Amino acid sequence: MRRRAVAAVSAAAALLLAAGCSSGAGGTPGDGNSSSAPGTSRPGQTGERTPPARGSVRVVRTVAENLRTPWGLAPLPGGGLLVSSRDDGTITRIDDRSGKKTELGAVPGVSAAGEGGLLGIALSPGYASDHLVYAYLTTDSDNRIVRMLYDPRKPAGAQLGAPDTVFKGIPKGMIHNGGRIAFGPDGMLYAGTGESGERGLAQDRASLGGKILRMTPEGEPAPGNPFGNSAVYSLGHRNVQGLAWDGRQRLFAAEFGQNTWDELNAIKPGDNYGWPKAEGKSADPEYHNPLAQWHTDVASPSGVAYAEGSLWTAGLRGQRLWRVPLNGTEASAPPQAFLTGAYGRLRTVVAADGNRLWLTTSNTDGRGKPAKPDDRILELEVS
Repeated sequence: MRRRAVAAVSAAAALLLAAGCSSGAGGTPGDGNSSSAPGTSRPGQTGERTPPARGSVRVVRTVAENLRTPWGLAPLPGGGLLVSSRDDGTITRIDDRSGKKTELGAVPGVSAAGEGGLLGIALSPGYASDHLVYAYLTTDSDNRIVRMLYDPRKPAGAQLGAPDTVFKGIPKGMIHNGGRIAFGPDGMLYAGTGESGERGLAQDRASLGGKILRMTPEGEPAPGNPFGNSAVYSLGHRNVQGLAWDGRQRLFAAEFGQNTWDELNAIKPGDNYGWPKAEGKSADPEYHNPLAQWHTDVASPSGVAYAEGSLWTAGLRGQRLWRVPLNGTEASAPPQAFLTGAYGRLRTVVAADGNRLWLTTSNTDGRGKPAKPDDRILELEVS
């Protein structure tokens, strides 16, 4: 394999909505034009169903308890969940029926400090045949993406093969390491990065910090990327923490603001999302405005999932789950908060079948107040 190193008060009161304006170009599968890079498209398109302004959330059950610093979550085909531990550097399989935990193993090279460690995980698009698990991790020198063979036939603790580095050289820091990875509907690997506390990196097109990256499963810049032979897909991000696609293959991302506004963005290839020159909505047409923004004390949005016509984002500091109903790439109604304070900090939300979501808490990450069963994975039913 070639290795490449390239140089989250009430909902209505706390929220401002902003329709995204963009200077970027390029068609997407969602708007009927052809493109190899899924992005955004015009709102209110023919055939799109706008969900109700108000939705619902029901906690069906607790799937697993007593997890330590859970960060990434990946559902397995046929049942089961893989969860990464940021601080322990391990990946564990959860039986989603019994809650039984089986440790696959530790990922070598993880350097857990501050917000860094073993972060997002994702399954290969060809997982059914290749059994590869991808992971975003912090090392002593950088943030990088590796992939490992998962063999459940081996003894617990020894089920992960040696990591193969897919992509490296992403800036690391005690803060703002990004870490969310996901394979898109195009089969390409997307990664949300942070600017590691160095604000200027977000606007530096040559830097991998403060970006959304798009690459092949082997770690090469993906065909159709906006800046030629570069993995950079969008820029001007502070700390991207969530990635999700809607039913029309449009990409959305959540990121932490600084003191004022957290953001939920519709991502368009090549667009600039403003940081550090803009935080939240800006009057400058150079920057793509968020489709929703929150004061930082009610959000700190981490994971994002799409279900039932809405985006769902988990809030860390805000300790709530936000629902944002969509009309195309705009919010069709004010966001609605659920589970406020009921489970503490919420880290990762992942779509399950139909109207269900998986949701992880994050109370053992050094900033929460863990209760006896923390941390947990919950199963939700939503509308």
